[in-house]
Formats: sequence, structure tokens, C-alpha cells
Amino acid sequence: MNEIADKARELGEMIQSSEEMKKVKNLEILQENDDNAQELLRDFNLQRMNLARDMQSGKISREDAVKKNNEAFDAMIAKSETIKNYIEAKKEFDALVNQINQILNFYITGQDPNCTHNCSTCGGCH
Repeated sequence: MNEIADKARELGEMIQSSEEMKKVKNLEILQENDDNAQELLRDFNLQRMNLARDMQSGKISREDAVKKNNEAFDAMIAKSETIKNYIEAKKEFDALVNQINQILNFYITGQDPNCTHNCSTCGGCH
């Protein structure tokens, strides 16, 4: 195996053993074993399917569907600390993965996706 692939494997192992990943996995297990959370998730998914159906049939606009979906999501989170904790941990993990992808993209393309070409917005280039 070449050195680049070895480093990619090493990075994958580091991500897998990161605190962010461990937290997501633990909270995912808690959520899966929480009957109330599972019922809330089933109800939310049913609402989403109904909204999608109503939007496709023209009964509701896309904007109204998005609004109702967001309201249902917020209501679900308000009813379950388990779901809320999982979602927050997932956001933290996704932010880590996104940061890693941006770093890789910068070194592959030489372009920072966050660069506005106005150094006053970030303090300068890498």
C-alpha cells in the first residue's frame, strides 16, 4: 500500500476513535433504546412523508412544507432530550468531518472554499 493510502487509513482510524465519534455512537444507541424517542421519530418521518405528498400534489407550497417540517422537527426535539443530544453531537461530528474535507480540498486544489479573497475577513491566507 502506498504512503498516501496509509495516511488516509490512519486518518480514518483517528476519526473513528475521536471523542466526537464516540459521543455520536453512544447517543445513537441511547436514542435507539428510548421508546419515546423512537415513537417521536416515527411520527416525524410520517409527517415528512405526508408533507412531501401534499407538496407534490400541489396542496401545499414548498415554503409552507419547509416551514411545517421545521416546526415539527423543533417540536420533536422539545419533547425528547435524547433526540436533542444526539442531534447536537451529530452536528459536532459533521463539523469535524467538514473541517477535514475542507483541509483536504485546500491541499488538493490550492483553494480554500471559505476564502473571500478579502484577507480582512479571516486574517490572511494559509
